[in-house]
Amino acid sequence: MNSKKIFFSIITPVLNEPQIKKTFMSLKRQNFKNFEHIVVDGGSEKKTISILKKNKKYISKLIIDKDDGIYDAINKGIKISKGEVIGILNADDYYYKDTLSIAHRYFKNNKIDYLFGSVVKERLMHGFWPNKIWYKFNIYPAHSCGFFVKKKLHKKIGLYDTRFKYSSDRDFIFKMIKRNFVGMNSKKYEIFGKFNPYGISSKLGFFKRFKEEVRVRLNNQNIFLVILLSFITLLYSLLILLLKKK
Repeated sequence: MNSKKIFFSIITPVLNEPQIKKTFMSLKRQNFKNFEHIVVDGGSEKKTISILKKNKKYISKLIIDKDDGIYDAINKGIKISKGEVIGILNADDYYYKDTLSIAHRYFKNNKIDYLFGSVVKERLMHGFWPNKIWYKFNIYPAHSCGFFVKKKLHKKIGLYDTRFKYSSDRDFIFKMIKRNFVGMNSKKYEIFGKFNPYGISSKLGFFKRFKEEVRVRLNNQNIFLVILLSFITLLYSLLILLLKKK
């Protein structure tokens, strides 16, 4: 790896997550070996630190430092990364053994800036519909584990906006689409990995999630359109709630 340019920089933010053992194992089993693994620990307790030490030989770069949330940790990893393409692999997620081989093929055979792969969450998640971004956020399966982006886009767009604690990935993807960068998704059954369905974002209440999504839209859209979309979303959610009560 030292004699050639690194293709993938895989960044793993972690804070007290023993499941990172599966993350290490999934990278160890990759068929495609031209990658670095950057682990950014936000100040874990002894159990997780012990796991990191035991797997030290599999870590290309390790940062142990207090951070301001998951996106701040990811940004630290991006800043020191040397790969052409960035992948985010959370500490409770893992890749399948062909993931990096498949992703590498897509970047080499297509003129793309970013890629979404299918992932298993509570079910198989697949697809990418950028033309729908103006009115809905659910246009891609998942950020961690299935998303790869050329590092040059971070140089042009910027890092993840840490003002958004739960949805900075949506803000970043919104910006990519607005600026007409080219992306695509893998074939449906080219599954990149397993995504933890019980992460922090899954525990958010409706209004907390809704509030942040409105802020992301205000960062990217006309305020009058955001007001209209917010009104429609609230009305639709209220209707669904009433129907469930019947």
